[in-house]
Amino acid sequence: MFLAKKLLKESKYLEEDMQAHISEHSIEVQLPFLQFLLPEVKIVPLVLSSADFMVYDEIGKAIAKALKETGKNCLIVASSDMTHYEAQQKAKANDNLAIEAILNLDAEELLKRIERFNITMCGYGPTVVMLCAAKKLGAKSARLIKYQTSGEATGDYSSVVGYAGITIQ
Repeated sequence: MFLAKKLLKESKYLEEDMQAHISEHSIEVQLPFLQFLLPEVKIVPLVLSSADFMVYDEIGKAIAKALKETGKNCLIVASSDMTHYEAQQKAKANDNLAIEAILNLDAEELLKRIERFNITMCGYGPTVVMLCAAKKLGAKSARLIKYQTSGEATGDYSSVVGYAGITIQ
């Protein structure tokens, strides 16, 4: 609980709200993997709404500061699908724009591209915050592990969802 309380203290944009998790499913996707790999894992889930870059950057700073103060190794996970329900070619083009900004560790550019190209990445806010925090924690590089779309599993390329696994170090 130390980390959660520290985050609430460090950021005027974060507040404790159990209702925020009722309709959000990203934690349900990530938690089983984390618990399998690290059975004793402790998490502090955050749900973020739409905001401007200044707000996301401040939350990233608060996360970085709180994590530094714990003195422990921590993992920041941002969960998001990429483009939703576009044709394969359009989805890949948009997703490549977002992935390029992430690989460049450029949170502000990612947000600009999301807005400029109307990229329907649902978790762009957490991704921007994660990038801001990671940079403040000293991240120097990112690596695309894999990208694919739902079309590759279903064979329907007319309306796909994109997925990318990216690590930041």
